[in-house]
Formats: sequence, C-alpha cells, structure tokens
Amino acid sequence: MDTLASMAMFVRVVESGSFAAAAEASGVSPTMAGKHVRAIEERLGARLLHRTTRRQQLTEVGRLYYERCKLVLADVELAERSALELQATPRGNLRITAPMSFGSRRLTPALTEYLQRYPDVRVELTLDNRVFDLVGEGYELAIRIGAIDDPQLVARQLQPYRMLLAASPAYLARHGTPQRPEELATHTCLGLTNWRRRDQWHLLGPNEERCDVPVQGRLAVDHGDALRIAALHDAGIVLQPEVLLADDLAAGRLLQVLPGWAPPSTPMHLLYAQDRRPTAKLRSMIEFLLKRFGADASL
Repeated sequence: MDTLASMAMFVRVVESGSFAAAAEASGVSPTMAGKHVRAIEERLGARLLHRTTRRQQLTEVGRLYYERCKLVLADVELAERSALELQATPRGNLRITAPMSFGSRRLTPALTEYLQRYPDVRVELTLDNRVFDLVGEGYELAIRIGAIDDPQLVARQLQPYRMLLAASPAYLARHGTPQRPEELATHTCLGLTNWRRRDQWHLLGPNEERCDVPVQGRLAVDHGDALRIAALHDAGIVLQPEVLLADDLAAGRLLQVLPGWAPPSTPMHLLYAQDRRPTAKLRSMIEFLLKRFGADASL
C-alpha cells in the first residue's frame, strides 16, 4: 500500500479516536482504514495501537511514529503548496543563454523591464555564441541563431537576425562610398577571425540578386563589438549584426553602406525543453520575450 496514504490514515485514526471516524472522514470503509494501519505495523514489525472494544491507545512505538508522521505529512503538504504557488506566481531563479551581440544589446535591456514587473524572479543570463545543451547544462531558456534540429526542444520563432554593412563618415569621405557590391574589393573590410571565409562576403540584393564579393583588410578580430569600435575609429567597412550597429547608425557615428545589400537574414528562435506544466516564471518569460522579440513584434 502507499506509505504516505497509510501514514495519513494512521494519523486520522489517532486524532479521530476510532477507525470508523477516520474512515468516514477519508471516504473509505473502516476495513480499508484498518488495512492501512496493519500494513504499517507489518512493515515495522511492531504494534502501533492497543485496541479494545471500548477504546484504543497508542503504544510507545505508536506514539513516536505518530509524532514523526505528523512532521512528514506537514513537510509533504508544504512541498505541494510551494509547488502550486510556484506554478501560480512567477518566482525563483531562471537561467537563460543568448548570443553575445543580441544578448547585450537587446535582451539585457528588456530583462530589466521584466525584473521590474516580476520582483520575485532572479535571472542568470549567459552570453555566449556556442550552442548549449539546455537540459544537460541547466538552462531553461535559450535564444539561438540558425536552424534548429533538436526534437526535444520547443522552438518559437523570433524576428530574423539581420546583418548590415557600415563605416564611419570619415572613412567614407576619405575612400569613397561603394555604389555596387563589387566595389568592396577595393576597400578595407573588417572581418571576424572565426568566419570560415573571411575573404569573401555573400550578399543578397534587390530582386534576390546574389553577389559573392572578395574582400580584404588588415584587421580581423574574434569579437563583433571590437570590430564595431574599429569601424568607429575609421578603420574600414564592417559587416556586423543590425542590433550591434543600430545605435551608432541612429546617432550618425556610422553610416550604412550599400543599404540594399546584406547577407541573407538568419532565423532566430526562443528555445525551451518540452514540459507539459512549465512553471509560472518560465511561462511569464516566454510570453514576455515573444511579445518583445517575436516574429510579429516590432523592435
């Protein structure tokens, strides 16, 4: 028989004073109530109650077991109540991973708003471009750029990840502004060291026109923000995510180059493990991020 159910029945028998009263309170027969108590006694190899036709009395073992049962059942009740409260109200620690540029420029400012809205939630954000094992590494949410092929994860579509070409006004004044992608071959282009083909940019233009442009430059860095800073210091033309360059473009510190041309947009998704009953903190964060960055949202 179920141990917790038997413990609960034993406590009811003691507190109600009889098997009949405990059975009635539990919605079972007195015979079943007796079976629960006998199952405990057989498992322990000790009698819990002295029974007579007129009354019942706890044995020494029964008194100790009764006190311990109350503590155990109280802990179980507290655990269940806490779990239900966690399901109802966003609270607790939430671990998220996201790409560096999007995470620092767009996600982090949004999370400050979320934390103001839900004061009982703590967020631990890891910014890294590598692909994390969500379940194995203890993350509940991930934002990932690129195709998703993991059937164990739920993928919710976010706005596509766009790249732009840009340079400082001083650089363009000194070297001229390219009018066609082919002209990039004569400019200093800033590239990432971890790109497989740093010497070629694949651009998509008006009417789906494609152009593979050979590029060259004297500076390559393994960090996008460092390339942005180099471009701000007139070092050349940079190809980086829109989220990384947007503030500088809006302020005029950088100017977009070849506005009609860019690499094809890359899909971006919000990922989380399949769970039939996600916690309130997870549900609230998913809803918040989809409203802010979902495919139908406007940044």
